[in-house]
Amino acid sequence: MVFADRADAGHRLAESLRHLAGEDPVVLGLPRGGVPVAFQVARALKAPLDVIVVRKLGVPYQRELGFGAIGEGGVRVISDDIVRRGRLAQEDLASVEHAEAAELSRQAERFRAGRPRLSLEGRTAIVVDDGIATGATAAAACQVVRAQGAARVVLAVPVAPPDAAERLRTTTDEFVCLSTPFAFSAVGEWYQDFSQTPDDEVVSLLTQAAADPGPEEPAPDAPDPGAAADRDIEEAVAIDAAGVRLTGDLLLPAGAGAVVMFAHGSGSSRHSPRNRLVATALNEAGLGTLLFDLLTPAEEAHRSNVFDIATLAERLTDATGWLRVRTPVPIGYFGASTGAAAALRAAAAPGADVGAVVSRGGRPDLAEPLLHAVRAPTLLIVGGNDTLVLDLNQQAEAAMRCETRLDVVPGATHLFEEHGALQQVADLARDWFAGHLLKEA
Repeated sequence: MVFADRADAGHRLAESLRHLAGEDPVVLGLPRGGVPVAFQVARALKAPLDVIVVRKLGVPYQRELGFGAIGEGGVRVISDDIVRRGRLAQEDLASVEHAEAAELSRQAERFRAGRPRLSLEGRTAIVVDDGIATGATAAAACQVVRAQGAARVVLAVPVAPPDAAERLRTTTDEFVCLSTPFAFSAVGEWYQDFSQTPDDEVVSLLTQAAADPGPEEPAPDAPDPGAAADRDIEEAVAIDAAGVRLTGDLLLPAGAGAVVMFAHGSGSSRHSPRNRLVATALNEAGLGTLLFDLLTPAEEAHRSNVFDIATLAERLTDATGWLRVRTPVPIGYFGASTGAAAALRAAAAPGADVGAVVSRGGRPDLAEPLLHAVRAPTLLIVGGNDTLVLDLNQQAEAAMRCETRLDVVPGATHLFEEHGALQQVADLARDWFAGHLLKEA
């Protein structure tokens, strides 16, 4: 996903944050580049905008290693472990903090032009940047925001490398990122215009937001059902399913004749390298993909939710209805682990309009009472060394009444981590979906 500029990134990011509008949030932009993005988010949510000024405290002899951070209002976040392991003297720490505090005060005064800092006490704070490289500054900002009294901290960025995204996901109440490309070297490569944001622009945007949030600006046009014939569509989406707002990544190659929805299981997500590899193979074959999370981050913390197949299937069904409105092409399900059970249960529902199902290392036994009702052609893929799951899939194959095939990848275990194993899964899934979905288009 490439953004035209920071304003474009802000428009798109705002669409994935609309579920927070009812929480009366405060939007905080990280200077400098994060402020133009945050400005668009604040306008879309009709929320107040402020700047979050944070200074990382670097170890004197290794400045890139932070031993803490400081923020306005005297907030200090110190890593006692780094201080102890680095054997840092108190006078050295005080010297670093004194220098950074002076710069923090200068920046805050410059950016706000005399306006007071917005109170975060008891509020939902949305911290926004234009992208993440290592995530150190963003993580420090979130710590400072929480120390300033925010009841809930959301970090939102247009783009980040997968490893940094996974780390940040565990340090915030919610992490929203539109794109986590594998071939990541710098934030700027994902923008057509990534010119430097001067101080004057930051001051101007903050002043404008303080004077009047303004009317909500139109978001980029949503794709219409016929748009896929003309151009590639790649966007972050928000889906209302069974009363829950789910986030996902939709990619429709130009002329896509079908789209595959990914239902993941435990230990996976729409950011999973395994799911992404399979999705890429499908995209290259002209198939669209929708990777989205059936559980919210808070729900994923409770493992029992991963096995609530009825709820997962209900959400998948609702999401299918949402997708059906956006594109008329045939839809298939790709399910992994417990997500495969959800896919099979959804495909078994009366009136289910699903053209094909592929299960990777799935748990069809969790959908066992309804397996006989699945009508969509189903491919079961299992690793040869995943003996327990292989047995469960053999039983499922015998119980199903639709067109069903069981393919075993020799030598592969449950996650198909062996060399070449996951590529075999991708090839099998691509051929199954192409054979059963594209012929319908």
